[in-house]
Amino acid sequence: MEYHNPVLLTASIAGLNINPDGVYVDVTFGGGGHSREILNFLGPKGKLFGFDQDEDAWLNVIDDERFILVKENFRFLKRFLRFHNIKSVDGILADLGVSSHQFDVPERGFSTRFDATLDMRMSKKNDLNAHKIINQYDEANLKRVFLDYGELKNAPALAKVIIEARDIKAINTTDELKLILGRFLPDQFKNKILAQIYQAIRIEVNHEMDVLKEFLEQSLEILRPNGRLSVISYHSLEDRLVKRFMKNGMFEGEPERDFYGNFSVPFKTIGKLIIPSDDEIKINSRARSAKLRIAEKK
Repeated sequence: MEYHNPVLLTASIAGLNINPDGVYVDVTFGGGGHSREILNFLGPKGKLFGFDQDEDAWLNVIDDERFILVKENFRFLKRFLRFHNIKSVDGILADLGVSSHQFDVPERGFSTRFDATLDMRMSKKNDLNAHKIINQYDEANLKRVFLDYGELKNAPALAKVIIEARDIKAINTTDELKLILGRFLPDQFKNKILAQIYQAIRIEVNHEMDVLKEFLEQSLEILRPNGRLSVISYHSLEDRLVKRFMKNGMFEGEPERDFYGNFSVPFKTIGKLIIPSDDEIKINSRARSAKLRIAEKK
């Protein structure tokens, strides 16, 4: 089994415009596919740092003196680069979301295909898991999770049914959760709605939106002028944040204007939005929703 088939591999690496002697970061190391490709473009003086909080990914470490694996969440990007005496870098790549491996291991609880305990943690060090969310969150917080992170219009009804069911018996597995929510899963839309429900819970478990914001802000700080940021996202919540930050250097509001009335923004976008080809989607169905955006620091 492939640990993870890297999505948009050629385009995402080309977007970094790699300097052979530069310093680069792959903040979502996973199976190491993107990292190995970056190393192919680096010379003997080049350096690559990989970040991954998932213990399973650590087994894929690359035996290359130019490569260092940081076994942490990429929300700590700046801190651990400083630990390695790196204050600025030439390029950063992020392949967001869940890896193929995480989806394919039933006990992780990420996939709608398997029955599993309610987990969905990307790191076992995380105290919060799906079981706690489903069994301990109050109705208002459950509604918030499904509405904000799953964009489910019937979030209030989903939350209410979960509260009623767990008052009778704890909800321990993904199949139990599916059974309880069965009335909201019509056959023709079942997979789509389940994916939205799982996505919402997973994002909450792993604080994914907060982590993404922290990462983007730190990327701006540590990229050198003309350094590149290459980000692959898989759902609209991620993509909206990435798009707005690359355009304005902020997540809300408008950037300040300079003396001449022009917007002062820290990035220039490189090219247009890139999506996988039909051929790539045939080879790797999980590439279907991928969107690649590239920006260069001014």
